Amino acid sequence: MTRFPFRFDPVFRPALALVGVRPASAWVAVTDRDLMIRYGPWRLRTDRDNVTAVELSGPYRWWRAIGPHLSLADGGVTFGSSTAGGICLRFGVPVPALVPGGRLRHPAATVTVADPPALARLLAVADLS
Repeated sequence: MTRFPFRFDPVFRPALALVGVRPASAWVAVTDRDLMIRYGPWRLRTDRDNVTAVELSGPYRWWRAIGPHLSLADGGVTFGSSTAGGICLRFGVPVPALVPGGRLRHPAATVTVADPPALARLLAVADLS
């Protein structure tokens, strides 16, 4: 298993800690079979093969990237702890993450890991921007 920690902008750490998002509880892990995202109390798990594309993105505006967010444009989820940049993971089959119960499913997840290019290389998805 390879684990990627989230990048935390110091100014947002106290607010994120209030909702349970800390460096110890925010990471992306990749195994031979699975992709797992933990963002404080939120979790996303899918087959590694369900990742169909990746896109490096950012920098972001803080109000669009910090904290857990639902994109009204495409229904994707964002788990953000930094405005510097991140990676958007697109899924072939939408996955639950933001709301308990699995009714709301997301076609993509954006995460602000410390090393987005390394995560993209590990997933070996050719659609890099």
